[in-house]
Amino acid sequence: MRVALLVLLLSSLVAPVATGSEPSLSRQTASCISCHELITPGIVSDWRRSRHSSVTLNVAMKTPVLERRISIKEAPQEKLDLVVGCAECHTLLPEEHEDTFQHNGFDVHVIVTPEDCATCHPLEKGQYEKNLMSNAYANLNDNPIYRSLVDEINGLKTFEKGRIAGKKPDARTDSESCFYCHGTDVKVEGAVTKETELGDMVFPVLSGWPNDGVGRLNPDGSKGSCASCHARHAFSIEMARKPYTCSECHKGPDVPAYSVYMVSKHGNIYSSRGESWDFFSVPWIVGDDFGAPTCATCHISLVATESEVVAERTHQMNDRSGWRIFGLVYAHPSPISANTTIVKNKAGLPLPTELTGEPADGFLIDGEEQEKRKDRMKRICLSCHASGWVEEHYARLENTIATTNEMTLAATKILLRAWEKGAAKGLPQGQSIFDETIEKMWIEQWLFYANSTRFSSAMTGADYGAFANGRWYMTRNLEEMNDWVESRLR
Repeated sequence: MRVALLVLLLSSLVAPVATGSEPSLSRQTASCISCHELITPGIVSDWRRSRHSSVTLNVAMKTPVLERRISIKEAPQEKLDLVVGCAECHTLLPEEHEDTFQHNGFDVHVIVTPEDCATCHPLEKGQYEKNLMSNAYANLNDNPIYRSLVDEINGLKTFEKGRIAGKKPDARTDSESCFYCHGTDVKVEGAVTKETELGDMVFPVLSGWPNDGVGRLNPDGSKGSCASCHARHAFSIEMARKPYTCSECHKGPDVPAYSVYMVSKHGNIYSSRGESWDFFSVPWIVGDDFGAPTCATCHISLVATESEVVAERTHQMNDRSGWRIFGLVYAHPSPISANTTIVKNKAGLPLPTELTGEPADGFLIDGEEQEKRKDRMKRICLSCHASGWVEEHYARLENTIATTNEMTLAATKILLRAWEKGAAKGLPQGQSIFDETIEKMWIEQWLFYANSTRFSSAMTGADYGAFANGRWYMTRNLEEMNDWVESRLR
């Protein structure tokens, strides 16, 4: 009786499907909404507020080129007067998705991937594939050095017989730590029958799920998640343009972009005046739609003045920046390939630099390409700042890169001495380079303090580069490292 009553109620909620040239739902999407309006009302509410729910492909494709938000040239005739709803995403390419299952008469897959989004956004998907983020899972998990750092951070520690013992982390710990942002490897492990208000239903069992990490490995073989920045189910350009979205993964001491931004002059202006800005407009007009850059302004958005395009929209996050300034032992030119598992230095280690700082030959962009990327970023800066201001800013940044690399080299020399003299065990002894006190101090030198100093310089967040995890801590850490080694040797 209860099920029959629910079915009757759901059927009364199905809005008529519009016809003609009016925006309309496909009958498949209308069927989805008829149930999910009650079962997952938050999802349906988000979708109703999205452009997907109100703009047909026909309208989207007739939008002037600079204002257009899709990159396809043609669309199937039968889809032109439909909005993008549940079925348009969750039933796409069912044969490509290992997570496809029968659901109320439809072949549905749980995970919508960049390959699905490419149906309307092929250019953006292609750009994203060239982005380090798209390879973030493999670049971390498949690099034995980085993987050992993950194990040291996430592994379970116990204290037994006067010594600390460690175990490798379990998958659930990894998935809510490093791989929350880097992405998980989502696999179909089988199926399970669940009792629902509409009777028993079969659902796929997924390992590594839920996850919206930037380099997630998807059941259709694609990499990444558009929802990392355009959260489900509104997929809002406004959200992707605001710094809170980037803060989800760029806030901690290892990559303090958001923390630095919020104490910078740009962050101050955003906090004071951002409520009056237009975060929906395409293109994004400097001085009209917004008054100071956010993360998206500098790295992604189609930025323009009233008379010209300043920067083309891109989903390759590093093509306006020639330096890779965080996450690695030394700042270095950006990698040529988004797949950094292919990188090897002269010592045979899977690192983009030698342990003494020299760039790995053949794997990093050259000086000419660095200048091209820097010039793209400078054009954005010059929309608000005079050339003298911009040139000195970049001179300071490159000086900071050089000095923080020098301070990291000093810490590395202390660590190498500890290994050489037997105060610690590392590479020469074939041991982990992350599990002893001196090694953790070395990690903090580049992963926390050098990174914070460089971000502060790049984003004009002065105090962060001085006392808040910056130069003060690099200096103090060197003294403590040296004292530790001398104490052990005595």
